[in-house]
Amino acid sequence: MRITGITIPEKKRLQYGLTEIFGVGLSTSRKILDRAKVKWTSFPKEVTADEENAIRKIIEEMKVEGALKRDIAGNIKRLKDIKSYRGVRHMKRLPVRGQRTKTNSRTIRGNVRKTMASGRRKESKT
Repeated sequence: MRITGITIPEKKRLQYGLTEIFGVGLSTSRKILDRAKVKWTSFPKEVTADEENAIRKIIEEMKVEGALKRDIAGNIKRLKDIKSYRGVRHMKRLPVRGQRTKTNSRTIRGNVRKTMASGRRKESKT
């Protein structure tokens, strides 16, 4: 079963398989299946052609995959252009949502580990 260019895994139940599509989470996939009148627990191979077309039609109405990624990139570009606080944080590759940066910002900054032997400086003997 392929929807918007994404193959839905055959071995996962539909409610979890639909989450492979960018922009569709678990709660959204359940809403899609409710609107299409398909059981959450069914597997992709158990779905009839009519049910599959209903799911496909509902997902095509939503903004998913490429269109959603373009929108997100456009929003970030707008924040950068107007030089808002969040836009500046994106430009500097720092956490945007208020997280601390002294520790625990490894994901956005990369795995940079600058360690020292001890906090004290060696005294010079002059």
